[in-house]
Amino acid sequence: MAKLHFYYSAMNAGKTTTLLQSSYNYQERGMTTVLFTPDFDNRYGIGKVTSRIGLAADAEMFSRATNLFEQVATKMRQQPIHCVLVDEAQFLTKAQVMQLTDIVDELDIPVLAYGLRTDFLANPFEGSQYLMAWAESLSEIKTICHCGRKATHTMRIDENGEVITSGDQVGIGGNDRYVSVCRKHYKTKQIGRSPRQVGMDL
Repeated sequence: MAKLHFYYSAMNAGKTTTLLQSSYNYQERGMTTVLFTPDFDNRYGIGKVTSRIGLAADAEMFSRATNLFEQVATKMRQQPIHCVLVDEAQFLTKAQVMQLTDIVDELDIPVLAYGLRTDFLANPFEGSQYLMAWAESLSEIKTICHCGRKATHTMRIDENGEVITSGDQVGIGGNDRYVSVCRKHYKTKQIGRSPRQVGMDL
Protein backbone atom coordinates (compact mmCIF):
# COMPACT_ATOMS: atom_id res chain seq x y z
CA MET A 1 0.00 0.00 0.00
CA ALA A 2 1.41 3.37 -1.04
CA LYS A 3 2.28 5.95 1.63
CA LEU A 4 3.45 9.55 1.89
CA HIS A 5 6.85 9.63 3.59
CA PHE A 6 8.52 12.77 4.93
CA TYR A 7 12.25 12.66 5.65
CA TYR A 8 13.31 15.81 7.49
CA SER A 9 16.45 17.23 9.04
CA ALA A 10 18.58 20.30 9.59
CA MET A 11 20.86 21.46 6.76
CA ASN A 12 23.64 19.26 5.41
CA ALA A 13 22.37 15.99 6.83
CA GLY A 14 22.44 14.13 3.51
CA LYS A 15 18.77 14.41 2.50
CA THR A 16 19.48 14.73 -1.20
CA THR A 17 22.01 11.89 -1.14
CA THR A 18 19.39 9.67 0.50
CA LEU A 19 16.79 10.73 -2.08
CA LEU A 20 19.10 9.88 -4.97
CA GLN A 21 19.97 6.53 -3.43
CA SER A 22 16.28 5.71 -3.03
CA SER A 23 15.58 6.62 -6.65
CA TYR A 24 18.53 4.50 -7.79
CA ASN A 25 17.25 1.53 -5.81
CA TYR A 26 13.92 1.68 -7.66
CA GLN A 27 15.57 2.12 -11.05
CA GLU A 28 17.97 -0.75 -10.40
CA ARG A 29 14.91 -3.01 -10.19
CA GLY A 30 13.55 -1.75 -13.50
CA MET A 31 11.08 0.69 -11.94
CA THR A 32 10.42 4.27 -13.02
CA THR A 33 10.73 7.21 -10.65
CA VAL A 34 9.80 10.88 -11.00
CA LEU A 35 11.92 13.45 -9.18
CA PHE A 36 10.81 17.01 -8.40
CA THR A 37 12.97 19.96 -7.39
CA PRO A 38 12.10 23.67 -6.93
CA ASP A 39 12.58 25.77 -10.04
CA PHE A 40 14.55 28.51 -8.26
CA ASP A 41 17.31 26.22 -7.00
CA ASN A 42 19.71 26.24 -9.95
CA ARG A 43 22.98 25.97 -8.02
CA TYR A 44 23.96 22.81 -9.93
CA GLY A 45 22.05 23.38 -13.16
CA ILE A 46 18.42 23.65 -14.20
CA GLY A 47 16.27 20.59 -13.60
CA LYS A 48 18.89 18.76 -11.56
CA VAL A 49 18.87 17.17 -8.13
CA THR A 50 22.48 17.21 -6.94
CA SER A 51 23.96 16.14 -3.62
CA ARG A 52 26.99 17.65 -1.90
CA ILE A 53 28.99 14.48 -2.59
CA GLY A 54 28.48 14.78 -6.34
CA LEU A 55 25.56 12.45 -7.08
CA ALA A 56 23.02 13.91 -9.51
CA ALA A 57 19.88 13.07 -11.46
CA ASP A 58 17.47 14.85 -13.80
CA ALA A 59 14.30 16.18 -12.21
CA GLU A 60 11.05 17.92 -13.00
CA MET A 61 10.94 21.49 -11.70
CA PHE A 62 8.07 22.82 -9.62
CA SER A 63 6.95 26.34 -8.78
CA ARG A 64 4.28 27.38 -6.32
CA ALA A 65 1.78 27.14 -9.19
CA THR A 66 2.68 23.60 -10.28
CA ASN A 67 0.02 20.92 -9.89
CA LEU A 68 2.10 17.89 -8.93
CA PHE A 69 -0.83 15.49 -9.15
CA GLU A 70 -1.62 16.49 -12.74
CA GLN A 71 2.03 16.17 -13.78
CA VAL A 72 2.34 12.68 -12.35
CA ALA A 73 -1.05 11.59 -13.72
CA THR A 74 0.02 12.75 -17.19
CA LYS A 75 3.26 10.79 -16.97
CA MET A 76 1.36 7.70 -15.83
CA ARG A 77 -0.59 7.71 -19.10
CA GLN A 78 2.76 7.33 -20.89
CA GLN A 79 4.36 4.70 -18.64
CA PRO A 80 3.96 3.17 -15.17
CA ILE A 81 5.34 5.32 -12.34
CA HIS A 82 6.55 3.44 -9.28
CA CYS A 83 7.71 6.22 -6.97
CA VAL A 84 7.65 10.03 -6.73
CA LEU A 85 10.48 11.78 -4.88
CA VAL A 86 10.53 15.46 -3.91
CA ASP A 87 13.71 17.34 -3.04
CA GLU A 88 13.59 20.54 -0.94
CA ALA A 89 10.01 19.67 0.02
CA GLN A 90 9.87 22.48 2.56
CA PHE A 91 9.15 24.81 -0.38
CA LEU A 92 5.89 23.06 -1.26
CA THR A 93 2.62 24.88 -0.66
CA LYS A 94 -0.18 23.47 1.47
CA ALA A 95 -2.10 22.72 -1.75
CA GLN A 96 0.89 20.85 -3.21
CA VAL A 97 1.23 18.69 -0.11
CA MET A 98 -2.44 17.80 -0.57
CA GLN A 99 -1.63 16.93 -4.19
CA LEU A 100 1.05 14.53 -2.92
CA THR A 101 -1.57 12.83 -0.75
CA ASP A 102 -3.75 12.52 -3.87
CA ILE A 103 -0.88 10.86 -5.74
CA VAL A 104 -0.70 8.31 -2.93
CA ASP A 105 -4.44 7.82 -2.42
CA GLU A 106 -5.75 8.03 -5.99
CA LEU A 107 -2.80 6.83 -8.08
CA ASP A 108 -1.44 4.38 -5.48
CA ILE A 109 2.13 5.65 -5.92
CA PRO A 110 4.43 6.05 -2.90
CA VAL A 111 5.78 9.58 -2.40
CA LEU A 112 9.10 10.27 -0.66
CA ALA A 113 9.52 13.92 0.31
CA TYR A 114 12.78 15.28 1.72
CA GLY A 115 13.16 18.67 3.35
CA LEU A 116 13.99 20.95 6.23
CA ARG A 117 11.60 21.11 9.16
CA THR A 118 12.30 24.76 10.05
CA ASP A 119 13.97 27.82 8.59
CA PHE A 120 16.93 29.84 9.93
CA LEU A 121 14.59 31.67 12.31
CA ALA A 122 13.35 28.33 13.71
CA ASN A 123 9.92 28.82 12.14
CA PRO A 124 8.25 25.96 10.24
CA PHE A 125 8.16 26.01 6.45
CA GLU A 126 4.69 25.72 4.94
CA GLY A 127 5.47 22.51 3.10
CA SER A 128 7.11 20.88 6.11
CA GLN A 129 4.28 21.89 8.41
CA TYR A 130 1.70 20.03 6.34
CA LEU A 131 3.96 17.11 5.56
CA MET A 132 4.44 16.65 9.31
CA ALA A 133 0.66 16.76 9.71
CA TRP A 134 -0.42 14.55 6.79
CA ALA A 135 2.35 12.05 6.02
CA GLU A 136 1.89 8.46 7.18
CA SER A 137 5.61 8.08 7.79
CA LEU A 138 7.93 10.63 9.42
CA SER A 139 11.67 9.94 9.55
CA GLU A 140 14.45 12.18 10.82
CA ILE A 141 17.77 12.20 8.99
CA LYS A 142 20.21 13.15 11.70
CA THR A 143 23.29 15.32 11.62
CA ILE A 144 25.39 16.75 14.42
CA CYS A 145 26.29 20.13 15.85
CA HIS A 146 29.95 21.13 16.26
CA CYS A 147 29.60 20.15 19.93
CA GLY A 148 28.62 16.58 19.08
CA ARG A 149 24.94 16.87 19.99
CA LYS A 150 22.20 16.24 17.46
CA ALA A 151 21.70 19.30 15.25
CA THR A 152 18.08 20.43 15.22
CA HIS A 153 18.38 24.02 14.01
CA THR A 154 19.87 25.81 11.03
CA MET A 155 21.61 29.19 11.22
CA ARG A 156 22.16 31.46 8.24
CA ILE A 157 25.55 33.20 8.09
CA ASP A 158 27.00 35.99 5.99
CA GLU A 159 30.27 36.05 4.03
CA ASN A 160 32.15 36.86 7.23
CA GLY A 161 30.71 33.95 9.15
CA GLU A 162 28.42 36.16 11.23
CA VAL A 163 24.97 34.86 12.16
CA ILE A 164 22.05 36.50 10.30
CA THR A 165 18.90 36.99 12.38
CA SER A 166 16.50 38.53 9.87
CA GLY A 167 15.63 38.28 6.20
CA ASP A 168 13.52 36.35 3.73
CA GLN A 169 12.64 32.79 4.62
CA VAL A 170 13.94 31.45 1.32
CA GLY A 171 17.65 31.86 0.70
CA ILE A 172 19.38 29.27 -1.46
CA GLY A 173 22.80 28.17 -0.31
CA GLY A 174 24.93 25.42 1.16
CA ASN A 175 27.79 25.26 3.63
CA ASP A 176 28.75 28.82 2.69
CA ARG A 177 25.46 30.20 4.01
CA TYR A 178 24.10 27.73 6.55
CA VAL A 179 25.33 25.90 9.64
CA SER A 180 23.44 23.15 11.47
CA VAL A 181 23.59 23.34 15.26
CA CYS A 182 21.88 22.02 18.37
CA ARG A 183 19.18 24.07 20.09
CA LYS A 184 21.59 25.34 22.76
CA HIS A 185 24.07 26.74 20.26
CA TYR A 186 21.26 28.13 18.12
CA LYS A 187 20.14 30.16 21.12
CA THR A 188 23.65 31.39 21.84
CA LYS A 189 24.48 31.87 18.12
CA GLN A 190 27.66 29.80 18.31
CA ILE A 191 28.51 28.23 14.99
CA GLY A 192 31.79 26.60 16.02
CA ARG A 193 34.72 26.39 13.66
CA SER A 194 34.37 25.06 10.15
CA PRO A 195 36.78 22.46 8.72
CA ARG A 196 38.19 25.26 6.56
CA GLN A 197 39.00 27.32 9.65
CA VAL A 198 40.58 24.32 11.34
CA GLY A 199 42.73 23.71 8.25
CA MET A 200 44.07 27.27 8.45
CA ASP A 201 45.63 26.42 11.79
CA LEU A 202 47.59 23.46 10.45
